[in-house]
Amino acid sequence: MFSIGALQILDLSIREPQVLILSPTRELAEQTQKVLLALGDYMKVQIQCCIGGKSVEDDVRVLNHGVHIISGTPGRVFDMIQRRAFKTRSIKLLIIDEADEMLTKGFKDQVYDIYRYLPYCTQNIVVSATLPNEVLEMTSKFMAKDNIKILVKRDELTLEGIKQFFVYVEKEENKFPTLCDLYDNLTITQAVIFCNERKSVEWLYNQMIKHNFTVSMMHGDMHQKERDKIMAEFRSGQSRVLIATDIWGRGLDVQQVSLVVNYDLPINREMYIHRIGRSGRFGRKGVAINFVKQSDVKILRNIEQYYATQIDEMPRNIADLI
Repeated sequence: MFSIGALQILDLSIREPQVLILSPTRELAEQTQKVLLALGDYMKVQIQCCIGGKSVEDDVRVLNHGVHIISGTPGRVFDMIQRRAFKTRSIKLLIIDEADEMLTKGFKDQVYDIYRYLPYCTQNIVVSATLPNEVLEMTSKFMAKDNIKILVKRDELTLEGIKQFFVYVEKEENKFPTLCDLYDNLTITQAVIFCNERKSVEWLYNQMIKHNFTVSMMHGDMHQKERDKIMAEFRSGQSRVLIATDIWGRGLDVQQVSLVVNYDLPINREMYIHRIGRSGRFGRKGVAINFVKQSDVKILRNIEQYYATQIDEMPRNIADLI
């Protein structure tokens, strides 16, 4: 969404960073870099992705040689500023992607630290599918007084083309056999299964492997090389089912994902729209299935009310809908 605008403001004769894009996850920062490189191919634009888990020396070397855009996570970007490898004097545009995540959790202080090093006239853009009021209020600290807000009403957020269902499971231990039944009866291109905790992802992955299902998993405690390998396999279609925490819940785009399963309902209602948005990309059909225990019914109703949507019980002909 913001990539074309970022490319348009570049002065390619200046070999210094002019646009800085901050993302909450390494995978999203890398995806942003790839999109920019594809769109800016004929411009010969130079873009560096500065993220943790990759070589600090490589980042320093590339930045010293000169780039036009930096896409990265706050920790590594700030480290590059402190090492004086990232010279911020030519920055024209700061883009904070998934801003509600970036400005409310552990990134907030890092983002402000980076912001202090940017030129006074830097244009700031904050982007997210969900922006709670407290985050909007927080942006007033660094946005111009005449800033422009483009806001979509909550009841218009539920994505067209994504059918949403729930499956009632009486107890936690009933979720796994329900998932196996679902897996056996569906022919899908690719699917993402979300769990709330790392240990749940690992447990479910091991259970699926024991039952001879082919799946992969991803969470934030894995080494970067392993995460990169899993992402590459999933993007190429070598891996068809990915079990993940919310590290995979924001912004990541794999067009062939047609099914999202919330094995655990998300802890907050904002995360729900991010998760189900991993399916049905670019106008394709998608399905979201939520496993709901008795203790989750109130959470599900809260989500329905918040987004002015209806989540029906999963029909028997679910295979015809994917």
